[in-house]
Amino acid sequence: MEENDMNYMENYERWLHEPKLDADSRRELEAIAGDRDEIEMRFLGNLEFGTGGLRGTMGAGLNKMNVYTVAQATQGMAEMIALEGTDAMRRGVVIAYDSRNNSALFSETAAAVLSANGIAVYIFDGVRPTPELSFAIRHLGCIAGINITASHNPKQYNGYKAYWEDGAQLPPKHADIISDKIKSIDIFNGVKQDNYADAVKAGKIRVIGEEVDRVYLENVLAQRVNPDAVKQVADNLTVVYTPLHGAGYKLVPEALRASGLKKLYTVPEQMVLDGNFPTVVKPNPELPAAFTLGIKLADEVGSDLIIATDPDSDRMGAMTRTADGSFVTITGNQMASLLLDYIITALKETGGVPADAYAVKTIVSTELATAICRANGVKLYNVLTGFKFIGEVIKEHEAAGHGTFLFGFEESYGYLKGTYARDKDAVCAAMLATEMAAYYKAKNMTLYDALQKLYEKYGYYGEKSQDVYMEGLDGIERRTNTMKNLRENPPKSIGGSPVAFVGDYLAGTITTLSDGSTKPTGLPKSDVLYYGLADGDVAVIRPSGTEPKIKIYYLASAKDAATLAAKLATYAAETDKLVK
Repeated sequence: MEENDMNYMENYERWLHEPKLDADSRRELEAIAGDRDEIEMRFLGNLEFGTGGLRGTMGAGLNKMNVYTVAQATQGMAEMIALEGTDAMRRGVVIAYDSRNNSALFSETAAAVLSANGIAVYIFDGVRPTPELSFAIRHLGCIAGINITASHNPKQYNGYKAYWEDGAQLPPKHADIISDKIKSIDIFNGVKQDNYADAVKAGKIRVIGEEVDRVYLENVLAQRVNPDAVKQVADNLTVVYTPLHGAGYKLVPEALRASGLKKLYTVPEQMVLDGNFPTVVKPNPELPAAFTLGIKLADEVGSDLIIATDPDSDRMGAMTRTADGSFVTITGNQMASLLLDYIITALKETGGVPADAYAVKTIVSTELATAICRANGVKLYNVLTGFKFIGEVIKEHEAAGHGTFLFGFEESYGYLKGTYARDKDAVCAAMLATEMAAYYKAKNMTLYDALQKLYEKYGYYGEKSQDVYMEGLDGIERRTNTMKNLRENPPKSIGGSPVAFVGDYLAGTITTLSDGSTKPTGLPKSDVLYYGLADGDVAVIRPSGTEPKIKIYYLASAKDAATLAAKLATYAAETDKLVK
């Protein structure tokens, strides 16, 4: 019988009296003996395995991240790989991890399970950025990859990201196979597992490190558009960097210095690898609070730019000085637009934009990118949320032998230039942001100045996202009902602007409301609703794949900043009405 076929109290009692359970976990479960709500939360069912893998808070229980759920998931992955044949097993799996508590332990657990199942294993000798894992899969010729990380979530979380041979996260069909396998694997008796140290000694698990770093960094540095830009202003350009206690602590500074930056200052308190993230409430470079120590240091050293990366170094955030000398956040959409425009501009100045150039963004990301690409003759692809879909567009172009990839991004601070990796790369993004800052520094401009020029050139574009949390045991049901209600009762207008068409990506249709005509979305099915408004603005609603919430995005444009701000405020006021 599967664990989640039993009721939660039976699952709890089974774990509590399991001889294989470690002593710390047993004490943790004994401490909640009288708390039925807590027991139900932990034991009603398994952590859900999807295309993003697993993510949850750490602790004992079926619905928690721990060595048992990690081992069970890896057993499912091993059995899925075995279906691919002996060559896939020989090619093996590469494993990386970030600085979170238990990340090293979970990575060794996964390695030991794969090894016991006859699958070759490579594991990094310390914390590494997520994009290096994506790169290493293809560099080493592996069939798959595993990354132990919970990205920018608070300290109590950890996660398990699974990747396939193209370096992107798992395609849905493989995730579904693993999910089905997990349901049939007894969490204590159905998992094969070697002793990690013995498997390393026997050569079944190969520890890798600097040799992969070197080649990865070469590929990152190859993405510079103008390799001389930083060197030309190196005596005058100052940058502050913080890894927020995470995996960017080594390779980001190396990339910045290799690009010619002389005046680089790192935030000492946050260069320490620490899964408790003691200097921040959340290690998220999207949040201005994460830059508090960086701003203090930047003011001391006279820095032009502050760069922060999240614990697994796939997201990059930045702050730049304004005219009065204070620092202001550059949002993910703004940074993406600046970088896209800079790449195109720098290419024009150093040899020209390829005729088959293309860029990729997600449907919830800024429409300013659409305007930039349209004005410069660059084809832009709109894909579903998730960097694996950007990776799929790159893969399709490579297979067709046509198309020069310029840039890919999503609004949540994820960027990629180059095809060496198939996931967002904060190491490369930090290097490009520094190069771009150098380019504008030579023109006596900050990135804030450059952003204002961008709006003057292409129009004022802005975005606002809102999260509606639906937590608790009935959270999934509430999120499902909300999306169902929106499909059955679609809004006729949002913020006073009529809805011109509705894209239902679960149904795979785009419906024009004026005549009821439909056409296919051309994208994979996903629980997303996309509202195109009559004035060209956009609203998108989707449940989060990693957190108990529904996300709403508003993408707007206007003739000036004041009108834009008013429009976004009006849209935001509609949120409660939309999700009820």
